[in-house]
Amino acid sequence: MDETHNNRTALAKGAKDIAKEAKRHAAKNIGKAVDRAANGYSASRSYDRFQNADDEGESAYGRPDGRHPDHVANGADGEEGEDDGASSDATEGHDDEDEIYEGEYQGVPARGEGQAAAAAGQPVCDSAKSRNELESERRSDEEELAQQYELIMQECGHGRFQWQLFFVLGLALMSDGVEVFVVGFVLPSAETDMCVPNSGAGWLGSIVYLGMMFGAFFWGGLSDRAGRKQCLLISLSVNGFFAFLSSFVQGYGMFLVCRMVSGFGIGGAVPIVFSYFAEVLAREKRGEHLSWLCMFWMIGGIYASAMAWAIIPHYGWSFSMGSAYQFHSWRVFVVVCALPCVSAVVALTFMPESPRFFLETGKHDEAWMVLKHIHDTNMRARGEPERVFTVNRIKVPKQLDELVEMHNESANAALKVLLKIRTELRAIWSTFMRCFDYPVRDNSLKLAAVWFTLSFGYYGLSVWFPDVIKHLQADEYASRVKIHSNERLEDFTFNFTLENQIHRNGVFLNDRFIGMKFKAVTFIDSSFINCYFEDVSSLGSFFKNCTFVDSFFYNTDIDDSKLTNSRVINSSFHHNKTGCQMTFDDDYSAYWVYFVNFLGTLAVLPGNIVSALLMDKIGRLSMLGGSMVLSGISCFFLWFGTSESMMIFMLCLYNGLSISAWNSLDVVTAELYPTDRRGTGFGFCNAMCKLAAVLGNLIFGSLVGITKAIPILMASSVLVGGGLVGLRLPDTRANVLM
Repeated sequence: MDETHNNRTALAKGAKDIAKEAKRHAAKNIGKAVDRAANGYSASRSYDRFQNADDEGESAYGRPDGRHPDHVANGADGEEGEDDGASSDATEGHDDEDEIYEGEYQGVPARGEGQAAAAAGQPVCDSAKSRNELESERRSDEEELAQQYELIMQECGHGRFQWQLFFVLGLALMSDGVEVFVVGFVLPSAETDMCVPNSGAGWLGSIVYLGMMFGAFFWGGLSDRAGRKQCLLISLSVNGFFAFLSSFVQGYGMFLVCRMVSGFGIGGAVPIVFSYFAEVLAREKRGEHLSWLCMFWMIGGIYASAMAWAIIPHYGWSFSMGSAYQFHSWRVFVVVCALPCVSAVVALTFMPESPRFFLETGKHDEAWMVLKHIHDTNMRARGEPERVFTVNRIKVPKQLDELVEMHNESANAALKVLLKIRTELRAIWSTFMRCFDYPVRDNSLKLAAVWFTLSFGYYGLSVWFPDVIKHLQADEYASRVKIHSNERLEDFTFNFTLENQIHRNGVFLNDRFIGMKFKAVTFIDSSFINCYFEDVSSLGSFFKNCTFVDSFFYNTDIDDSKLTNSRVINSSFHHNKTGCQMTFDDDYSAYWVYFVNFLGTLAVLPGNIVSALLMDKIGRLSMLGGSMVLSGISCFFLWFGTSESMMIFMLCLYNGLSISAWNSLDVVTAELYPTDRRGTGFGFCNAMCKLAAVLGNLIFGSLVGITKAIPILMASSVLVGGGLVGLRLPDTRANVLM
């Protein structure tokens, strides 16, 4: 018995000794891992480690040959690894049976791992800390992450991946430019085709911009919670579907609804595209390549202008199914303009989410995988496929607990969806309000003012320029009018087009009007006695104070709207044409207006190239303020524009000068906001842009043909004022993305 008891005692003692030894080794290994992570990270915060990589013989995260420093420390060059009896946790960290190679990802760097070893005692629980303390810790983490992320992007390099994403996001931005130009090109044809009364004219332009305004705010805010790629995919899909659907609907009311929802979808393109692309660019590349990305908006304008010029005036391309369904050429144009959006959706499905967004939301694993994909893609394109991505630990900001809506799992699906929507909307609003907290409050107000003034001047003049040109054309057209007075025609057959004429005190006796067109023809105080009208079309033609006696109308569009204060005696109308007739295949003015817009968008190209090349050399603010002031000055010289050719020249000059301001503003906005508010802040600014577009459409459109002084002075003053405000924004050229 004693021997048995002694054996048991020895066995228990041995087990305790083994447990103590295992515990000691575990604590030692954890402490070493934390110390190495802390030392490596503190060293990685220095930009000099990347800038002087050649001198020091290693980068911020690894050696030039792609080997991690810890691997060398535990290899043949040092004895520490042999003394410790353990391999590097940073690069290997596995059992002998594992096959994890150098540089391979080792998992999420748990926050508790560093915090547990940071103090000898128990760490302070998050629940015991105040909200201000937690937010202060998160801000500190975000600052550290910003520095580390910049170094990581420098290690990943700028190459094939960025160019692939550049063209994919360019298609999305091109869709936004197309949507803006579609409004102006489709408006005249759509209103004519759908018989829109004067009271409803102009609603299309305003309602599309309203949809884009709400879309920018909603999708921009949602992208800070759900991700850049996912929100951009959904918003572009909404735009493409309803843009395509709008080409087939017949009623003007339904057409307005489709275009408004389409605008709501495309409203998310600008804030998400620039936020997305900025987060995969290193600091020294950001200004230039974001400016190059802006070119796609101009390409969208050129595409829309060229397609309108090539398609809309060809009214013969239309077809009909019965008398109820008409599909004219402007509808073909709408379908063609939806193609860039569809292409962007297809291409975007093959791109990853923004790694910066993943890190901001605590998804370390996903972020590491995307960053490794970026690194490997660029290295393969450079011909260095063997180069290892040495980053394995990335700072993750503290994730603050948020209000979670609790509801019964047995609740019906509709109620769950409504609660989810309400929760997301409240979260978006909460993030939006944080855009007005210190230290970004002043910047948000200044950015909103600059976006509003630049947009008000640009979109206001974009409406005013074409209409002024139309008025100049109308004045020239009216100056060539032919006037016929006191004429008398008897037993004559009209089977040709009458255009731009005025007939006063005429008498038409036993005349026949068969298969003909009236274009801008006015009959005043004239009499039609025993006349026959068959298959007659009229546009801009009226009968004022005329008398019709014993006349017969068959298949004509002459109705009460064309007869002003006229008398109809013993006359009959049969099978009158219904709807609005799309006619005049030789409409020269349509070709000319589209060509003028094409020239205006093409004039942006030189300014875009110059701004991209000088963005990092001159600086964002100098480019922004200088461009807006010069644009305002160029607007003032419109006062002296008396001819059509001079107005076109001033349009091209203004567009070429203003594009630098747009490019600079996009770059500054993307760089000023922190990552967790970048989409929301950019969306708010873009919503202010679309609000200014609505006001510019209404105000400048109402002044067309009345006076030139007010539009010119208004546009000049707001542009110069906005430029002066822009100069007071902080310079972001040397900033890392927070």
